[in-house]
Amino acid sequence: MNSMNLGLLFLESISTGVITSDEMNWVTSNQPHFSRVEEATALKLGRLLDRGLIQIGCRIGNN
Repeated sequence: MNSMNLGLLFLESISTGVITSDEMNWVTSNQPHFSRVEEATALKLGRLLDRGLIQIGCRIGNN
């Protein structure tokens, strides 16, 4: 992902089951600037991580 966007990041993460550490760093450093919808999306992403449905790692063939 060249330009970070939380919605696209969320969709990519749930479709692959993976979020990279760089993406996680981006989410945490940009939280103060999130809209309410983005805050809810970030919380959902965190819950999926907590449940083990998304893993922190790397994607093969990441563009």
